[in-house]
Amino acid sequence: MGCFASRPKDTGGNRRKPTSIGDVSVYVPGLRIPKPVEFSQSLGDQLPKTLVERLTALRTRIVVMANQEGPTITRTRRKTQHGGSTLADLHQALEDYLPVLLGLTKDGSHLQFKVQFNWVNQEDEEEETAMSNVWYEILSVLHLMAMLQMSQANLLLLPRGSSDGYHPKVSEENRRASIDIFLKAAGYLDCAVKHVFPQFSAELRRSLPVDLAEGVLRALCLQALGQGVDIQLGMAIDSAKATLAVKRRLSCEMVKYWQQAQDNLMNLQLANGWGEKHRLFVKWKYVEAKAAAYYYHGLILDEGNTEKSHGMAVAALQAADECFKESKKASEAFNTSSPTSRTPPLFGTMKYLSEKIPKETSSKVRINRDLYSYEKIMETAPTLPDFALALKPDEYQLPSVDASWSEDNLQTKNTSNHIKGNQR
Repeated sequence: MGCFASRPKDTGGNRRKPTSIGDVSVYVPGLRIPKPVEFSQSLGDQLPKTLVERLTALRTRIVVMANQEGPTITRTRRKTQHGGSTLADLHQALEDYLPVLLGLTKDGSHLQFKVQFNWVNQEDEEEETAMSNVWYEILSVLHLMAMLQMSQANLLLLPRGSSDGYHPKVSEENRRASIDIFLKAAGYLDCAVKHVFPQFSAELRRSLPVDLAEGVLRALCLQALGQGVDIQLGMAIDSAKATLAVKRRLSCEMVKYWQQAQDNLMNLQLANGWGEKHRLFVKWKYVEAKAAAYYYHGLILDEGNTEKSHGMAVAALQAADECFKESKKASEAFNTSSPTSRTPPLFGTMKYLSEKIPKETSSKVRINRDLYSYEKIMETAPTLPDFALALKPDEYQLPSVDASWSEDNLQTKNTSNHIKGNQR
């Protein structure tokens, strides 16, 4: 279909990887950067000049802004000269571009294979991937929109010094806002998997960079949902009204999100530092979620009146303690992998559990072993309850094709070409 994939060898010229990305609450595996495109060469004799110029201007704006930010913007809160956020401005530029870009797909147009789009990868071994397929461009745009949202969530969830002079905190306003952002990011990724991926043949899917592999997109979507539930759990912990059952359910759901994210990354060749760090982040959060789930499951089991339930409670709390210790090692492995990072001061779920799990485990083990014989204490952790996943991605749909692609506008071009032909 006039479509091909090009994978230039890594020359080290365009892909920039920082040595450190600073504090990380939400991991973003680098930002893919678009390279310039000459729409006039491919479409100049096919479309009205104003439409070609508009496509060029919209995409050039994105290229310039994305290159200014570099592959990652987790370290700063840069503002524009007008006081706006560079994250928000780049996201808006992508939203402005998408309806005009989608015109190339209109009615199955042959134009969708006319332009070669080239992007710099972050998780793939190859530095760049170029494809003459507008759906590759659309997929890349949705991925970048999602990564910008995740970057924004990271900035919101970095604890700041509080006015009372105590430990740095994340405000409730920021926590609530981050949940909305996670659902929005998940919506872009869900749309990419369900509505853009089907536009590619099996062969072309294999030609996509690993950054855009279906498994990576699904894993990022699940990561966004898992981190959203983490914030919900932290808010439940702070609420006097939230029951142990609610906290257990949230923590068990969180385990499922992270486990599914890990499963989606399992057989992918993630590379260039960003990819391996991505895998380590998911592993860390999965183990951390299990610590929370076993802790709350143990507390509920301990409310039972039988030796068996108390024995299961001790086993669950011991599993929570082991997972908590393992999560600290996983966090260290993540932070020391290149590009290096730091874990910000604990807040929410893990701040609470880092204090409670060791203390509660030690206390319950001692009490129950005084009451019951060693044989009554389970050696293996009880199975965690299986709850349906409640948090879903936002319903995002690709926008309608921009009005500049109207029949009247395109007819003007056809009439102009006809006149030129007669003059010859």
